[in-house]
Amino acid sequence: MNKSDLDAERNEQILRGKRIKFIRENELHMNKTQLAKEIGISSQFLGLVEEGRGNLVYRSIKKLRDISGHSADYILYGLDDNIINKTKELLTKYSEEEIEKVIDIIHDITIFIKN
Repeated sequence: MNKSDLDAERNEQILRGKRIKFIRENELHMNKTQLAKEIGISSQFLGLVEEGRGNLVYRSIKKLRDISGHSADYILYGLDDNIINKTKELLTKYSEEEIEKVIDIIHDITIFIKN
């Protein structure tokens, strides 16, 4: 890894920690000890994660996802949950066959645009 890749990864880790802290404080209204217990880690390690100096393992991310209602994509990368939830809601109105047809159309459009 070069320096810019390491810097980008470090910045992503810091932002992830800030998101987790925001979720804990502003949405779950928990202290570190409470959330740490719920996701199976120590409060000290949760503090490191929130400071951007540690990463959660899959099991802890999954538990945080279940507790918070946020997607793993939001927790890890900051991707908008609302888009995912709106898409899921819209897709429930269509059959699998209809969705597959639309995906094929979108695929054809992307090929057309690229050419």
